[in-house]
Formats: sequence, C-alpha cells, structure tokens
Amino acid sequence: MAADVSLTRFLYVDHGGVVRGKAAATARLAERIESGIGHTRAMMAMSMMDELAQVEGMGPVGEVRIKPDISTFVALPYAPRAAAMLADQVNPDGSPWDGCARTFLKQAIAELAGDGYELQASFEPEFSLGRHEGASFTPIDESLCYSATGFHLAHDYTIDLVDALIEQGLEVEHYYPELGHGQQEVPIRHAPALRAADNHVLLRETVRAVAIRHGLWASFAPKPLPEQAGNGAHLHASLWADGANAFADPAGRFGLSAVGYHFLAGVLAHLPGLVALTCGTVNSYRRLAPQMWSGAFACYGPDNREAALRICSPIGSLGSVNLELKPVDSTGNPYLALGAFIYAGLDGIRRSLSPGEPVLVDPAALDSSERERLSVVRLPSSLRAALDALEADSFLMSALGPLRSTAYLAVKRSELEHFRIHDAEHECRQHWLKF
Repeated sequence: MAADVSLTRFLYVDHGGVVRGKAAATARLAERIESGIGHTRAMMAMSMMDELAQVEGMGPVGEVRIKPDISTFVALPYAPRAAAMLADQVNPDGSPWDGCARTFLKQAIAELAGDGYELQASFEPEFSLGRHEGASFTPIDESLCYSATGFHLAHDYTIDLVDALIEQGLEVEHYYPELGHGQQEVPIRHAPALRAADNHVLLRETVRAVAIRHGLWASFAPKPLPEQAGNGAHLHASLWADGANAFADPAGRFGLSAVGYHFLAGVLAHLPGLVALTCGTVNSYRRLAPQMWSGAFACYGPDNREAALRICSPIGSLGSVNLELKPVDSTGNPYLALGAFIYAGLDGIRRSLSPGEPVLVDPAALDSSERERLSVVRLPSSLRAALDALEADSFLMSALGPLRSTAYLAVKRSELEHFRIHDAEHECRQHWLKF
C-alpha cells in the first residue's frame, strides 16, 4: 500500500452501468478491508438517473458491505494521495450477496473452470474527447479516422492518459484517433476474465479523470452525438486449457477449433438477450444498427466487421486466434456482460451447438431469403426489445439468479420510462454526462 495515501476508493459497478463507491480513510483502512464499508442494498436498484426502481429486497431495509479485493489495489496517478480497489458486495456475515455483479462474473469463471477452461479477454473501448460547455458537448477536433492530425491534437492528453494507465498496471496495446470527431481508442492487453473487467473499470475512471485535469470531458456514451460514429467496447476473448489456446486449431476452418465453434454457437443462440447486458442503455441502440460496424445481425464470419461475432485472424502465431463480440459498449456493466458471455459460450460447448454457415459479406446486403437460409436475424433494435429477449431467455435469467435478474430488468425499464417522455437531445446529453 502506498504510504502517502489518505483515501482509498472501494469501487463497484451498478445495474445502471455507473461506477460508484465509497472511500476509506487510511487510519481505518485495514479494518475496512476486513469488514467492508456499510452500504444500502437499494443502490443496486438505482438507475443512471439516480431514480430508485422498486425491487423487493433492495429498498430502505437491509445492508450489504462493499468489500475490496486487495489484489486490485492501485494508487491513482490522476488523484494525488488517493488509491482504489475494485470491490464485491457481500452480506454482513461476509457471504456473497446475490445482487453483486462482480460476484456473478466470479461464479461464471468458476463454472468455466469446472469444465477445464479459463477465459482470457479484453475490451476495446472507444470514447469521445471534447469540452463540456453548459448543456453542450463539443469534440476536441474534427480530424479524420486514424489521421496524423488526430494524433497531434490529442497528444498531450493521450500521453498523460497512457502514463496513468501504465502506472496502474494496465498494459496499453495501442492507441489511435477513431472515425468520429474527437473519438479515441485505447485497448488494454488481454487478461484473465475478472482482471479484464476490473481493467475496464479502471480505464473508464482514468480516461474521465485525466480529461478533467486537462480541462476536457471524456464520454463513453454509445452515441453522445447522434450524427457522429458511436462508441463501442468490442469484447475479444479466447478459451485456454493446460496453457494452450483452446480456440486455436490450424486444421480448423479459419483456424478455429471445434470447441471454439461450439462456444461461438452458444453466444449466437443467446445473443438477443445477451445484448441487453452488453449494450445496456437506451442510447446503445442508436449505435447498434446495420452498416455501422457494430454487429447488428446475429451471425458470424472471418474478419467480418458487420457480423456480431468475428473470428479474428491470428496475429503473430496461429495460437492467437480469438473471437470478437461487436455489440458491446461501455454502458453495460462489464461484470454482467462478461459473465453472461461466458455462460452463453459454455452452454454452446456443453450442448455441442453448431453456429451454421459463416457470413462472408455485409449481412445488411443479403436479401431476406438468403438471411433466412443462413439463419441471420436482426438483433434487438431497442433496449425495450433487448430486455424482453433477456426475460424470455430462461437460461440467462437462471444464470443471473432471481434477485440480480429482477433488479436489472427493473432498473433498465425505469430508464426506458424516463427517456420515453424526453427527446433525443436530453437522452444524448444525459448519456455523455453519465458515461
């Protein structure tokens, strides 16, 4: 632990996708690490608008503890004398609480380990960098995709961001200015599933905090500006067993093993409901549309960036083959999203599911008969439709458990009601402010 730290933040992500937490003073830190910090259960029924959804067991009565994972301790380079740890929410007796999202991912990892596998994963987040001026968000630049001008205009901020990430132990893979005005992308190297989700939370916090210290504003909202390219957080993943990539098979079609195809098929089978967790807000569905490279159709293909699932060509070695899930953004709780992804893929392995034929073109270019032949279906085009699909998916609902699934649906449906009576300008503003 850093000697000069005064406050250590215990961070978690709620069902609204918002990073929240409490901080312990150093004088009581050892005690709080052991006991956790007291917290009302109701906070996991809070929406992104700080409106409390009605969920039995998440009201004014009842207590949980925010209990940190000490292996995640990091001094925060953007916040002098502050540190952070990622935290679980536990019952007062220390047992796992059924409403905790991070615990859900741990359960999925344990289930996967029982079948002899470990998931390595990384999120590939995009965000918009600009200035928060009253009710408006103005991008930092109007540079072109991957343009050298984009590098120049965001350089000072980006160097500070990369340095801050590295200081926290996050290995930056690469960086580039993306398609939208002020849009940036900074992927972090793959890691075991729990660390990958923790890394994504730390990255989100670091991106926003470094921007504030530069007098800027950073937003992971899927569509902070309706006319600009959306911000995704594509998920890359591979299964490992006995130190080898279980997805890799040089003799397999596109280099993917039979296990990889079964996993892929499981994700496709559950994808309509899964997107309610990976694309978690009303604003997500402005991005999740055909011909926006967001994976709006439930299909797969080799290096097909319009398919929901892409079989990625190996880089450097055949053993680096992985799957990319494109309908993902940073408004989804990463613990729920990644946990449900694992459960869906594991279901495919256990049932030896087949994904059918790959799609080798933009699925939007197929006529209806060809889509039917290939079993290509449009993913939900609204949060409401995605939530209905999740509720209808008995497998995912069972995996989430009664309390967690009920709370998630209630929170998200309360957000639907909020934005139903407001216009697009209000929706976009609230999302670039909150995410």
